[in-house]
Amino acid sequence: MQSDLAVSASGLIKRFGERRVVDGVDIAVPQGMIYGVLGPNGAGKTTTLRMLLGIIEPDGGTRRVLGNERPREVSDQVGYLPEERGLYPGMKTVQAIAFMGALRGLDWKTGRKRGAELMEAAGLGHAVDQKIRKLSKGMAQLVQLLGSIVHQPDLLVLDEPFSGLDPVNQERLEKLILAERDRGATVLFSTHVMAHAERLCDRLTIIAGGKVRFEGTVADARATLPFKAHYVPHFPDDGLPALLPADAARDGDGWRFTLPDEGIEALLVKLIDAGYGISGLSIERPSLHDVFVRIVGHKALEAADVEALGEAAA
Repeated sequence: MQSDLAVSASGLIKRFGERRVVDGVDIAVPQGMIYGVLGPNGAGKTTTLRMLLGIIEPDGGTRRVLGNERPREVSDQVGYLPEERGLYPGMKTVQAIAFMGALRGLDWKTGRKRGAELMEAAGLGHAVDQKIRKLSKGMAQLVQLLGSIVHQPDLLVLDEPFSGLDPVNQERLEKLILAERDRGATVLFSTHVMAHAERLCDRLTIIAGGKVRFEGTVADARATLPFKAHYVPHFPDDGLPALLPADAARDGDGWRFTLPDEGIEALLVKLIDAGYGISGLSIERPSLHDVFVRIVGHKALEAADVEALGEAAA
Protein backbone atom coordinates (compact mmCIF):
# COMPACT_ATOMS: atom_id res chain seq x y z
CA MET A 1 0.00 0.00 0.00
CA GLN A 2 2.85 2.39 0.83
CA SER A 3 4.11 2.26 -2.79
CA ASP A 4 0.68 3.42 -4.01
CA LEU A 5 0.83 6.59 -1.92
CA ALA A 6 2.11 9.91 -3.23
CA VAL A 7 2.19 11.37 0.29
CA SER A 8 1.99 9.72 3.69
CA ALA A 9 2.53 10.82 7.26
CA SER A 10 2.13 9.28 10.68
CA GLY A 11 1.80 11.09 13.98
CA LEU A 12 2.94 14.51 12.74
CA ILE A 13 3.43 17.00 15.58
CA LYS A 14 4.39 20.66 15.47
CA ARG A 15 4.65 23.01 18.43
CA PHE A 16 4.92 26.77 18.41
CA GLY A 17 5.81 27.74 21.94
CA GLU A 18 3.54 25.86 24.31
CA ARG A 19 0.87 25.27 21.70
CA ARG A 20 0.58 22.10 19.61
CA VAL A 21 -0.59 23.46 16.26
CA VAL A 22 -0.48 19.98 14.72
CA ASP A 23 -1.17 17.19 17.17
CA GLY A 24 -0.58 13.68 15.82
CA VAL A 25 -1.86 14.01 12.23
CA ASP A 26 -1.92 10.90 10.03
CA ILE A 27 -2.43 11.30 6.29
CA ALA A 28 -2.32 8.97 3.27
CA VAL A 29 -2.73 10.44 -0.22
CA PRO A 30 -3.09 7.85 -3.02
CA GLN A 31 -1.34 8.53 -6.30
CA GLY A 32 -3.37 10.18 -9.05
CA MET A 33 -6.09 11.55 -6.75
CA ILE A 34 -7.35 14.98 -5.79
CA TYR A 35 -7.08 15.03 -2.00
CA GLY A 36 -8.44 17.80 0.18
CA VAL A 37 -7.24 18.90 3.62
CA LEU A 38 -10.24 20.72 5.10
CA GLY A 39 -10.59 22.69 8.28
CA PRO A 40 -11.41 26.09 9.75
CA ASN A 41 -8.82 28.86 9.91
CA GLY A 42 -6.13 28.00 12.45
CA ALA A 43 -6.80 24.26 12.26
CA GLY A 44 -3.20 23.42 11.31
CA LYS A 45 -3.68 22.89 7.56
CA THR A 46 -0.85 25.13 6.34
CA THR A 47 1.57 23.84 8.97
CA THR A 48 0.76 20.26 7.99
CA LEU A 49 1.41 20.95 4.29
CA ARG A 50 4.69 22.71 5.07
CA MET A 51 5.88 19.78 7.16
CA LEU A 52 4.95 17.35 4.40
CA LEU A 53 7.02 19.35 1.91
CA GLY A 54 10.01 19.74 4.23
CA ILE A 55 9.65 23.53 4.43
CA ILE A 56 9.52 23.17 8.21
CA GLU A 57 10.53 20.16 10.25
CA PRO A 58 8.07 18.30 12.49
CA ASP A 59 8.67 17.95 16.20
CA GLY A 60 7.41 14.39 15.98
CA GLY A 61 6.16 11.80 13.49
CA THR A 62 7.29 10.63 10.07
CA ARG A 63 6.45 11.54 6.46
CA ARG A 64 7.16 10.33 2.94
CA VAL A 65 6.71 12.29 -0.30
CA LEU A 66 6.91 10.46 -3.63
CA GLY A 67 8.61 7.59 -1.83
CA ASN A 68 11.27 9.72 -0.13
CA GLU A 69 11.59 10.38 3.58
CA ARG A 70 13.46 13.62 2.76
CA PRO A 71 10.83 15.66 0.90
CA ARG A 72 13.23 18.36 -0.30
CA GLU A 73 15.19 15.77 -2.28
CA VAL A 74 12.18 15.35 -4.61
CA SER A 75 11.24 19.03 -4.79
CA ASP A 76 11.78 19.14 -8.57
CA GLN A 77 8.90 16.65 -8.88
CA VAL A 78 6.60 18.84 -6.77
CA GLY A 79 4.61 21.96 -7.66
CA TYR A 80 3.69 24.21 -4.74
CA LEU A 81 1.36 27.19 -4.47
CA PRO A 82 1.86 28.70 -1.00
CA GLU A 83 -0.78 30.56 0.94
CA GLU A 84 1.30 33.73 0.62
CA ARG A 85 1.30 34.70 -3.05
CA GLY A 86 4.25 36.48 -4.62
CA LEU A 87 5.55 37.25 -8.12
CA TYR A 88 8.06 39.79 -9.40
CA PRO A 89 5.82 42.67 -10.54
CA GLY A 90 8.19 43.80 -13.31
CA MET A 91 8.21 40.41 -15.05
CA LYS A 92 5.99 39.56 -17.97
CA THR A 93 3.58 36.74 -17.23
CA VAL A 94 5.15 34.14 -19.48
CA GLN A 95 8.60 35.03 -18.09
CA ALA A 96 7.32 34.57 -14.53
CA ILE A 97 5.99 31.11 -15.40
CA ALA A 98 9.25 30.12 -17.11
CA PHE A 99 11.26 31.44 -14.15
CA MET A 100 9.28 29.30 -11.69
CA GLY A 101 9.82 26.30 -13.94
CA ALA A 102 13.57 27.02 -14.04
CA LEU A 103 13.67 26.87 -10.24
CA ARG A 104 12.47 23.25 -10.60
CA GLY A 105 15.02 22.34 -13.28
CA LEU A 106 13.05 23.17 -16.43
CA ASP A 107 15.04 24.84 -19.23
CA TRP A 108 14.08 28.44 -20.07
CA LYS A 109 12.99 27.82 -23.68
CA THR A 110 10.68 24.96 -22.76
CA GLY A 111 9.31 26.97 -19.83
CA ARG A 112 8.38 29.91 -22.07
CA LYS A 113 6.73 27.63 -24.62
CA ARG A 114 4.74 25.70 -22.05
CA GLY A 115 3.90 28.92 -20.19
CA ALA A 116 2.30 30.44 -23.29
CA GLU A 117 0.39 27.21 -23.95
CA LEU A 118 -0.86 27.02 -20.35
CA MET A 119 -2.03 30.62 -20.40
CA GLU A 120 -3.92 30.07 -23.64
CA ALA A 121 -5.58 26.93 -22.25
CA ALA A 122 -6.56 28.82 -19.07
CA GLY A 123 -8.20 31.62 -21.06
CA LEU A 124 -5.38 34.08 -20.34
CA GLY A 125 -3.73 34.07 -23.75
CA HIS A 126 -4.37 37.81 -24.14
CA ALA A 127 -2.11 38.53 -21.16
CA VAL A 128 1.01 36.58 -22.20
CA ASP A 129 3.11 39.73 -22.61
CA GLN A 130 1.57 41.77 -19.81
CA LYS A 131 3.61 42.62 -16.76
CA ILE A 132 2.51 41.11 -13.45
CA ARG A 133 1.85 44.55 -11.93
CA LYS A 134 -0.88 45.18 -14.52
CA LEU A 135 -2.82 42.00 -13.73
CA SER A 136 -5.78 41.72 -11.42
CA LYS A 137 -5.20 39.85 -8.17
CA GLY A 138 -7.07 36.81 -9.48
CA MET A 139 -5.16 36.70 -12.77
CA ALA A 140 -1.83 37.04 -10.98
CA GLN A 141 -2.80 34.16 -8.70
CA LEU A 142 -3.61 31.97 -11.72
CA VAL A 143 -0.27 32.88 -13.30
CA GLN A 144 1.49 31.75 -10.12
CA LEU A 145 -0.44 28.48 -10.23
CA LEU A 146 0.63 27.96 -13.86
CA GLY A 147 4.19 28.53 -12.72
CA SER A 148 3.76 25.71 -10.20
CA ILE A 149 2.66 23.21 -12.88
CA VAL A 150 4.79 24.26 -15.88
CA HIS A 151 7.43 21.61 -15.06
CA GLN A 152 4.68 18.95 -15.05
CA PRO A 153 5.12 17.79 -11.45
CA ASP A 154 4.07 14.41 -10.13
CA LEU A 155 2.63 16.09 -7.02
CA LEU A 156 0.85 19.47 -6.90
CA VAL A 157 0.32 21.03 -3.46
CA LEU A 158 -1.99 24.05 -3.23
CA ASP A 159 -2.52 25.95 0.02
CA GLU A 160 -5.93 27.70 0.04
CA PRO A 161 -5.78 28.14 -3.75
CA PHE A 162 -9.29 29.62 -4.06
CA SER A 163 -8.72 32.36 -1.51
CA GLY A 164 -9.45 35.80 -2.98
CA LEU A 165 -10.59 34.55 -6.42
CA ASP A 166 -13.80 35.73 -8.06
CA PRO A 167 -16.25 33.07 -9.37
CA VAL A 168 -14.85 33.17 -12.93
CA ASN A 169 -11.30 32.53 -11.79
CA GLN A 170 -12.47 29.93 -9.27
CA GLU A 171 -14.00 28.01 -12.18
CA ARG A 172 -10.78 28.34 -14.17
CA LEU A 173 -8.81 27.03 -11.22
CA GLU A 174 -11.12 24.04 -10.75
CA LYS A 175 -10.63 23.13 -14.44
CA LEU A 176 -6.85 23.39 -14.04
CA ILE A 177 -6.91 21.10 -11.00
CA LEU A 178 -9.01 18.51 -12.83
CA ALA A 179 -6.70 18.72 -15.86
CA GLU A 180 -3.67 18.06 -13.65
CA ARG A 181 -5.30 14.95 -12.19
CA ASP A 182 -6.24 13.78 -15.68
CA ARG A 183 -2.59 14.26 -16.71
CA GLY A 184 -1.66 11.81 -13.95
CA ALA A 185 -0.54 14.16 -11.17
CA THR A 186 -1.59 13.86 -7.56
CA VAL A 187 -3.21 17.05 -6.26
CA LEU A 188 -3.21 17.89 -2.54
CA PHE A 189 -4.95 21.12 -1.57
CA SER A 190 -6.19 22.80 1.59
CA THR A 191 -9.38 24.84 1.93
CA HIS A 192 -12.07 25.93 4.36
CA VAL A 193 -14.62 26.38 1.53
CA MET A 194 -16.67 23.20 1.31
CA ALA A 195 -18.15 23.77 -2.17
CA HIS A 196 -14.78 23.34 -3.90
CA ALA A 197 -13.94 20.23 -1.91
CA GLU A 198 -17.36 18.73 -2.62
CA ARG A 199 -16.91 19.16 -6.37
CA LEU A 200 -13.25 18.19 -6.66
CA CYS A 201 -12.07 15.76 -3.99
CA ASP A 202 -11.65 12.03 -4.54
CA ARG A 203 -10.78 11.78 -0.83
CA LEU A 204 -10.41 14.26 1.99
CA THR A 205 -9.45 14.71 5.59
CA ILE A 206 -10.99 17.20 8.02
CA ILE A 207 -8.64 18.74 10.59
CA ALA A 208 -9.78 20.73 13.62
CA GLY A 209 -7.67 21.75 16.59
CA GLY A 210 -4.60 20.18 15.02
CA LYS A 211 -6.16 16.70 14.92
CA VAL A 212 -7.74 14.61 12.16
CA ARG A 213 -11.49 14.41 12.78
CA PHE A 214 -12.50 12.58 9.59
CA GLU A 215 -10.89 10.82 6.61
CA GLY A 216 -12.62 9.30 3.60
CA THR A 217 -14.60 10.13 0.48
CA VAL A 218 -17.24 12.84 0.18
CA ALA A 219 -19.84 10.06 0.15
CA ASP A 220 -18.35 8.61 3.36
CA ALA A 221 -18.60 12.04 4.97
CA ARG A 222 -22.24 12.52 3.97
CA ALA A 223 -23.06 9.05 5.28
CA THR A 224 -22.20 10.19 8.81
CA LEU A 225 -25.41 12.26 8.85
CA PRO A 226 -29.00 11.16 8.15
CA PHE A 227 -31.17 12.39 5.27
CA LYS A 228 -33.71 15.11 5.99
CA ALA A 229 -37.28 15.45 4.72
CA HIS A 230 -39.31 18.62 4.16
CA TYR A 231 -43.04 17.99 4.18
CA VAL A 232 -45.79 20.49 3.40
CA PRO A 233 -49.33 19.31 4.32
CA HIS A 234 -52.26 20.03 2.04
CA PHE A 235 -54.71 20.80 4.84
CA PRO A 236 -54.46 22.61 8.22
CA ASP A 237 -51.99 20.87 10.49
CA ASP A 238 -53.00 21.65 14.09
CA GLY A 239 -52.55 18.07 15.22
CA LEU A 240 -49.81 17.17 12.80
CA PRO A 241 -46.75 17.25 15.13
CA ALA A 242 -48.00 14.15 16.97
CA LEU A 243 -47.70 12.14 13.75
CA LEU A 244 -44.24 13.35 12.77
CA PRO A 245 -40.81 12.21 14.02
CA ALA A 246 -39.73 13.66 17.37
CA ASP A 247 -37.24 16.12 15.85
CA ALA A 248 -39.80 17.69 13.48
CA ALA A 249 -39.63 21.49 13.43
CA ARG A 250 -41.49 24.22 11.58
CA ASP A 251 -39.78 25.34 8.38
CA GLY A 252 -41.69 27.92 6.33
CA ASP A 253 -45.06 26.50 5.36
CA GLY A 254 -44.02 22.95 6.21
CA TRP A 255 -42.04 20.73 8.56
CA ARG A 256 -38.44 19.48 8.46
CA PHE A 257 -37.38 16.26 10.16
CA THR A 258 -34.91 13.40 10.01
CA LEU A 259 -35.93 10.71 7.55
CA PRO A 260 -37.14 7.66 9.54
CA ASP A 261 -34.95 4.55 9.39
CA GLU A 262 -37.77 2.64 7.72
CA GLY A 263 -38.11 5.27 4.99
CA ILE A 264 -40.75 7.86 4.19
CA GLU A 265 -43.49 5.64 2.70
CA ALA A 266 -45.11 4.40 5.93
CA LEU A 267 -45.16 7.92 7.36
CA LEU A 268 -46.82 9.32 4.22
CA VAL A 269 -49.52 6.66 4.36
CA LYS A 270 -50.21 7.61 7.98
CA LEU A 271 -50.41 11.33 7.09
CA ILE A 272 -52.74 10.70 4.17
CA ASP A 273 -54.99 8.40 6.23
CA ALA A 274 -55.19 11.14 8.88
CA GLY A 275 -56.48 13.55 6.23
CA TYR A 276 -53.50 15.91 5.95
CA GLY A 277 -52.55 15.11 2.37
CA ILE A 278 -49.32 16.17 0.64
CA SER A 279 -48.81 19.60 -0.88
CA GLY A 280 -45.04 19.24 -1.13
CA LEU A 281 -42.29 16.79 -0.23
CA SER A 282 -38.53 16.85 -0.72
CA ILE A 283 -35.80 14.52 0.53
CA GLU A 284 -32.49 16.28 1.20
CA ARG A 285 -29.18 14.45 1.50
CA PRO A 286 -26.64 16.01 3.89
CA SER A 287 -23.97 18.17 2.28
CA LEU A 288 -20.28 18.30 3.06
CA HIS A 289 -21.02 21.69 4.63
CA ASP A 290 -23.43 19.97 7.07
CA VAL A 291 -20.77 17.39 7.99
CA PHE A 292 -18.14 20.10 8.44
CA VAL A 293 -20.44 22.04 10.79
CA ARG A 294 -21.07 18.93 12.88
CA ILE A 295 -17.35 18.17 13.17
CA VAL A 296 -15.83 21.61 13.70
CA GLY A 297 -18.78 23.47 15.22
CA HIS A 298 -20.71 26.58 14.21
CA LYS A 299 -18.29 29.10 15.74
CA ALA A 300 -15.31 27.86 13.75
CA LEU A 301 -17.36 27.79 10.57
CA GLU A 302 -18.69 31.31 11.12
CA ALA A 303 -15.11 32.56 11.52
CA ALA A 304 -14.15 30.91 8.25
CA ASP A 305 -17.19 32.35 6.44
CA VAL A 306 -16.45 35.87 7.72
CA GLU A 307 -12.91 35.65 6.37
CA ALA A 308 -14.14 34.29 3.03
CA LEU A 309 -16.61 37.18 2.72
CA GLY A 310 -13.85 39.66 3.52
CA GLU A 311 -11.65 38.15 0.82
CA ALA A 312 -14.48 38.32 -1.71
CA ALA A 313 -15.11 41.98 -0.89
CA ALA A 314 -11.40 42.73 -1.30
